[in-house]
Amino acid sequence: MIFYHTFEVRWSDLDANKHLANSSYVQFCAQTRMAFMKKEKMGVTQMSRWGIGPVIMHERFSFFKEIFADQKVIVSLEIDGCAEDASIYRFVHKFYLPDGSHCATSEATGVWIDTMLRKMTSPPDDVVEAMNKYKTAETILMTREDFKKLPFRPENIDPATLN
Repeated sequence: MIFYHTFEVRWSDLDANKHLANSSYVQFCAQTRMAFMKKEKMGVTQMSRWGIGPVIMHERFSFFKEIFADQKVIVSLEIDGCAEDASIYRFVHKFYLPDGSHCATSEATGVWIDTMLRKMTSPPDDVVEAMNKYKTAETILMTREDFKKLPFRPENIDPATLN
């Protein structure tokens, strides 16, 4: 199953080239995820009651066609990957114009955290059930090993080099 959320591009969503700014793509994806969660009865209020929150660990984009001011854009949400307990997930978002033109794709890998402990956690069964509704035959089973495949790793430096 695919979830869709519609936006109208505002002046504040544009960059100096008068097309949708990179930061707006990130915001539209985040808002689409929150609209999905609200629809599935796991909005901000409910997550607060559960003491959990979603955290994006890695996000990447490919752009195919410009999106301009005053255009409507429809952003999809598909579950590309998910751990058995839904503690790890990967969403794919596709940006479409009303005529069906595919303008961009985003992939976001995330986890659920316990908001008190600030550690990764398994979400309640309600979240697992909601995520399962949107899985397809192509949805991959994710594990912590998938984080090792992400392209960037932390590399601390001597703070003296920052001056």
